[in-house]
Amino acid sequence: MSRPRVVVLAGPTAAGKSAAGLAVCEAIGGILLSADAMQVYRGMDIGTASPDSEERARVPHLGIDVADPTDRFSAADFIALGDEALATGRPVVVVGGTALYIRALVRGLAPTPDVQPEIRARIEAIDDLHAALRAVDPVLAARLHANDRKRLVRGLEVFEQTGRRLSELQAEHEATADRVEVFGLWLDRADLDARIDARVGQMVEAGYLDEVRALLDAGVPRSARPMQTLGYRHLCDHLLDGLDLDEALRRTRRDTRRFARKQRTWRRHLALPEVRCEHVQAALSTARRAFDAATLSP
Repeated sequence: MSRPRVVVLAGPTAAGKSAAGLAVCEAIGGILLSADAMQVYRGMDIGTASPDSEERARVPHLGIDVADPTDRFSAADFIALGDEALATGRPVVVVGGTALYIRALVRGLAPTPDVQPEIRARIEAIDDLHAALRAVDPVLAARLHANDRKRLVRGLEVFEQTGRRLSELQAEHEATADRVEVFGLWLDRADLDARIDARVGQMVEAGYLDEVRALLDAGVPRSARPMQTLGYRHLCDHLLDGLDLDEALRRTRRDTRRFARKQRTWRRHLALPEVRCEHVQAALSTARRAFDAATLSP
């Protein structure tokens, strides 16, 4: 049985992925699936550079405004969105910089048990999680930093609930076939830092500060995971702690540039060819290879 095909347009923030994805979806009558871990949250459109209402009206979008900022949204939830898009029978164009979501859609997730709260609570009370994991799953422990509590706890609870090492389950999963066939590109820019700096200014002009204020006024705590990301964290510091606005924006630009550099390290995991200019034409060419050229606009 043949696997469904998807076009993947990945890359760092502010590289121009959304514009390329929109152009491709218009050309092929496709669905744009946002692979952005922050765009899933409602009320966070400006700070996540989500497509505006006019862009969303031009092509169907999935993966935007599907959860509240206090909700938990996982890679499994993203897979469900991807399967929903594929079930329509229309071409699917995956656009975003969250490599975890893209990998999950392509590879699926290793089968692991649901969390049992009592087991997790007991494991979280262990003083030396790294040593405990090393005793039962040395392969996984060797891959994890001693301070990576979330993954250390997960490795221990999987072993306790199943009697099997998480590293073994993951290795077995890696040997399985991909869920979908990928035709993709890594979109990047030589002038990315300048684009990031300009985008932050544009966000402020569009009402970024008011957006953060509205979230806080609606009862979203600053400790919520989405509020701890990039500019949201620094604008909370401005609104709640009196941090100078110019300093908050300076830190936002700095951290966004750092995040973009981190995103670039994910390219090797996705194994996508890099394109640094003419993004739209390159993306359209990729789509023509992925889908029936006869159905595409000239």
